[in-house]
Amino acid sequence: MARRFLAVIAVVLALSQAASAKPWLDEKFNTDGTVRTGYDASGQQVVTLSLDQRSGAGFNSDEQYLYGKFSIQMKLIPGNSAGTVSCFYLSSGDGDGHDEIDMEFMGNSSGPGHPVVLNTNVWVNGDGKKEHQFNLWFDPAADFHTYTIIWNPENILFKVDDLFIRSFKRFDGIPYTSSKPMRLHATLWDGSFWATEKGKVPIDWSNAPFNVLYRNYYANACVSGGACHSGSDGWMNRQLDGAEWGTVKWAERNYMSYNYCEDGYRFPQGFPAECSRY
Repeated sequence: MARRFLAVIAVVLALSQAASAKPWLDEKFNTDGTVRTGYDASGQQVVTLSLDQRSGAGFNSDEQYLYGKFSIQMKLIPGNSAGTVSCFYLSSGDGDGHDEIDMEFMGNSSGPGHPVVLNTNVWVNGDGKKEHQFNLWFDPAADFHTYTIIWNPENILFKVDDLFIRSFKRFDGIPYTSSKPMRLHATLWDGSFWATEKGKVPIDWSNAPFNVLYRNYYANACVSGGACHSGSDGWMNRQLDGAEWGTVKWAERNYMSYNYCEDGYRFPQGFPAECSRY
């Protein structure tokens, strides 16, 4: 009887936590495609994006931002996710001269030797050939992991859990994304033409629908045309210290699979100017 009573109490507590949890998706985003919401045992809202042959899915911020710190926890597609692309990114739009800051997870074939690749990229005035790609050193489908973008006037920082893996710095005379407000997006789509082994492995639709879970969204940012939220001083001037540069070098040394600053085939006339300044 006591065990049954405790079980009932636990269910009541879980339901009350869910009812009181902040529904960040409905408050801050509009959606496309198949997007489902629920709550986990701790009361956090969990958003599921689904991809099938009819459509991908995504959520897009109502507000536009000019600088900020953005993070979310994601649990990626288990098993054979080849051809899929799961994203967390900022973009000023779809025009030829748009700016964008990307964290894109490119699906893989299941089994050893096929890591999920995280593609980080920065677009400035429509030029997006600035990729650093990393083979993730954990299974991103086994549990939630935290992915963070910090964007300020000095640099753009990419972070996985507690580790910084990239800093894209601002240099005099080199274009930098500093004037175009951007919306925050999360999307799941068919990238068969590109995502896995340069498009050699397309989606196996027999495994559809493919689902990616998002939770614990966080943003502290300056709203376009408005004020910065309190606490912006924690990220507005944020740059990496010596130890944090050490984690970037660790990631580059052990897990980087592509660096645009080493792709002579792509840049036969010479590497972009920032490549010589790091």
